[in-house]
Amino acid sequence: MGMVSWGMRRNMFWGNAFSIWPAAATMPRNHPTLIIGSRRRRTTDCCRSLTHVVRSPELVDLEYADLGLKEIVGEVGHVRIRQHVNPLTASFTTPAQVPHWNEVFKDPTLPLMLDIGSGSGRFLIWLAKRCPDSKNYLGLEIRQKLAIRAQFWVNELCLKNIYFMFANATISFEQLVSTYPGPLTLVSILCPDPHFKKRHHKRRVLQKPLVDSIVKNLSPGGQVFVQSDVLEVALDMRKQLDAWPDVFQHIDSTDPSVLCDPQGFILENPLGIRTEREIHAESEGAKIYRRMYQKRF
Repeated sequence: MGMVSWGMRRNMFWGNAFSIWPAAATMPRNHPTLIIGSRRRRTTDCCRSLTHVVRSPELVDLEYADLGLKEIVGEVGHVRIRQHVNPLTASFTTPAQVPHWNEVFKDPTLPLMLDIGSGSGRFLIWLAKRCPDSKNYLGLEIRQKLAIRAQFWVNELCLKNIYFMFANATISFEQLVSTYPGPLTLVSILCPDPHFKKRHHKRRVLQKPLVDSIVKNLSPGGQVFVQSDVLEVALDMRKQLDAWPDVFQHIDSTDPSVLCDPQGFILENPLGIRTEREIHAESEGAKIYRRMYQKRF
């Protein structure tokens, strides 16, 4: 795909991915166009005279409807942020303060899933609600407003097994996971900022120091799940993790039920819920490139 097309997709996806209020919510329900992402199609409904407007943010709301987060936004309100952040700027080089784990988690000895670049947090909150007593969840987000809003939602839902932090994972990952009392069993990096320009590739989150720290701290049998809707980024993350064949093996070699395409990318999200970015991308017909690795025993 050419650079113009990537730029159009980048503006389209990143521009609305972090807004809690879907644009479609302000449009009349009798609008004559069915909208999925940016693709407009004339539609006829033989059963109803009114048609329905669907945008990708509304698809996100439908997928996460059980959380009921729109109704509890409260004073935090509508959050607009910078879509792209340079993690190498001086303001992001200060390590995050390690929390008192027994204060943020009801049981800090439970297995931990750590999501790097947790975005709005809805994906991780959905997982935490499914496993309230068996796992803890930690979301690291470099955009402070998103981390604050996500933690607001956690407090409103009275969840005691999930916590969001404003942190640059490249700087803070090691000191956070090395102090956590329980085992680190899953690290996820899902549709990270692609930083398309070659001179900006050094800003990408999965660099060798972070991979080294994951290798060091992940429990035997633990997993690393990475995905992107940008093939170049997916291949870059794959290269970083494939460089450790004595440590990591891809999940399809240990679980034959996991189906992959001819390139070795997992066909379906193995965690049971799509991220917001996945929903936006797939509504545009984009492919998601997924890899999951397991640390050898």
